[in-house]
Amino acid sequence: MIFCLTFEIGIWDFLIIMSARHLSRSIVLQNLFAWDFNKEEQKDIKEIVSYNVLNFGQGLYKTDFIYDLTNGILNKIKDLDEIIKKAAPEWPIEQIAMIDRNVLRIGLYELLFSAEKEVPPKVAINEAIELAKTFGGDASGKFVNGVLGTVYKEVKKDDKV
Repeated sequence: MIFCLTFEIGIWDFLIIMSARHLSRSIVLQNLFAWDFNKEEQKDIKEIVSYNVLNFGQGLYKTDFIYDLTNGILNKIKDLDEIIKKAAPEWPIEQIAMIDRNVLRIGLYELLFSAEKEVPPKVAINEAIELAKTFGGDASGKFVNGVLGTVYKEVKKDDKV
């Protein structure tokens, strides 16, 4: 009986963590979108993140993931954009919808720069696809899947993932 109770609590904790991570990625997407949209004004990313955590992250007991992921992406944004250009050469980066562009940045960052134990490659890809389906246009999920799938195959071929 105790084993079952522990097992159920373990599953519940796991689901809460995964749900919190999904919400956190949604907030990261909002951060990147606001930063991208206001690029000319050079809005402070700390101000954007604080605002979004306060207004959309209620109930999250840990927000480090949001700050770390947002800052990690912005620190690697040139590298990420180069990878997008190579993986989707028929789509100039400026012509990719802002939501799709930022979803790709999240997915690529987690795929290439996060520890595999923390974010397995298939989780990174699936989470990005879900963000694209939720916040993007009709074809966003397929587009994100195609670009991330291309990068994953290439990286896997090179034994980097």
